[in-house]
Amino acid sequence: MLSLLFMAKKKPKTLEEKVALIQLGDESLQDDLIKSYKPFIAKSVSSVCKRYISETDDEFSIGLIAFNEAIQKFSAEKGNSLLSFADVLIKRKVIDYIRQQNRNQTVSFGFGSEGTDEETQRSKIEDELSIENHWNKTDEERRRDEIYQFQLLLREYDLSFQDLVKQSPKHADARRNAMEVARVLSENEELTQHLVEKKRLPIKQLENMVSLSRKTIERNRKYIIAISLILIGDYNYLKDYIKGVLKE
Repeated sequence: MLSLLFMAKKKPKTLEEKVALIQLGDESLQDDLIKSYKPFIAKSVSSVCKRYISETDDEFSIGLIAFNEAIQKFSAEKGNSLLSFADVLIKRKVIDYIRQQNRNQTVSFGFGSEGTDEETQRSKIEDELSIENHWNKTDEERRRDEIYQFQLLLREYDLSFQDLVKQSPKHADARRNAMEVARVLSENEELTQHLVEKKRLPIKQLENMVSLSRKTIERNRKYIIAISLILIGDYNYLKDYIKGVLKE
């Protein structure tokens, strides 16, 4: 409880920290979080419906309700991320909705609403298998999900992957230097708060803490911001990439 009270006094950094505050009653933060993750919700719903989903679709509304439910029910102690938990819940709710719609359609044609015990059992098994398959996603799928979420975060800083490709230092030494700046930033609470709240790199402060010139920091500004966000966020696969670069 003390950790949650401390967290409430400063701006939460991770998605799980935001959820903890929402569960304590921060409705404003909840609204902002849901708004930010509408693309994620649409993607999860679309994967079930096998078509493009817009916010006007009934299925999207089901996904929105499920995402909100995931926020309220999520527990970090179980070792799962909110997005993995929400993805399962959204897909399950949308599948239930589609099945209910199909049952209603069947009734309207006079075929009866109750399935056989065999059909009910098969439906239950299908649900269990779909959830199990989700939790057993390959590393490649999990990596794609992580990159997608990072892409959403970059938009908040007016950055894109195209920007990072163009702005990435060409030489290994330059990349390592930029990553070292990002590491210094990520380990300093004041600098991290500046980046998260103002969406800008605290260049003046960093200049006094690293052995690089202001010009060099500014030249690699976008790259340093991206690496810093990875280091302070929950991006395990992208952090492995950073470790690989540092070993070059």
